[in-house]
Amino acid sequence: MKNIFLQAQWRNLILANYEFDPSDLKKYLPHKTELDFFNNRCLVSLVGFKFCDTKVMGFKIPFHTDFEEVNLRFYVRYKAPDLHWKRGVVFIKEIVPKPAITFVANTLYNENYATMPMRHLWKNGKMLEVAYAWKHQNFWNRLKVTAAPDPVSFAPDSEEEFITEHYWGYTQVKATTTAEYGVEHPQWRIHPVEKYDISVDCKAVYGEAFACLQNQVPNSVFLAEGSEIKVLKGNLI
Repeated sequence: MKNIFLQAQWRNLILANYEFDPSDLKKYLPHKTELDFFNNRCLVSLVGFKFCDTKVMGFKIPFHTDFEEVNLRFYVRYKAPDLHWKRGVVFIKEIVPKPAITFVANTLYNENYATMPMRHLWKNGKMLEVAYAWKHQNFWNRLKVTAAPDPVSFAPDSEEEFITEHYWGYTQVKATTTAEYGVEHPQWRIHPVEKYDISVDCKAVYGEAFACLQNQVPNSVFLAEGSEIKVLKGNLI
């Protein structure tokens, strides 16, 4: 039986995807990983979603089962010892509203979590409205979409498939050591987005290297319905 570290539901994922200069990401690459490209383009994604019904090692932690997360990530691949490629993500920063999550993730797993006040909106009607907001330096950053209420499957070899089907996470532990963990979930469907509203102080939240995203039009924005997920215990490579 696989070693499961975390079980939860990831729901209503907003994914705003931007083309990015690959040379500006090389310093963030964990050991033994390389950038993964979609149609010769390097992408970074700003992702907002909600954790629901979260269990760690099979246990629900009081007051830590339902919470928002917003992260900035990019896409990599790693050639395993059996010579097949694993496709994964590297996180620039993960924002959550719970300081205990930040402490554990940063201390034990060398992740780059930050704690900020957060809120979300889910509104069902003729259209589906989903929004995530986080407060940094007295400014409420936001990701918001209005989408069709009925989800549809995405096309094979599409950007949506590329973005959502990277099933590994990689984190640099030391200069020559990388932590690897797997994420399991079924293929997601998407709600076609009619309009979006993105207002993020990228320089303040993510640093000078990502300030260019602030006024950049995203390549795509879509809303994934999400599912139950499993995060497996990691190992070092």
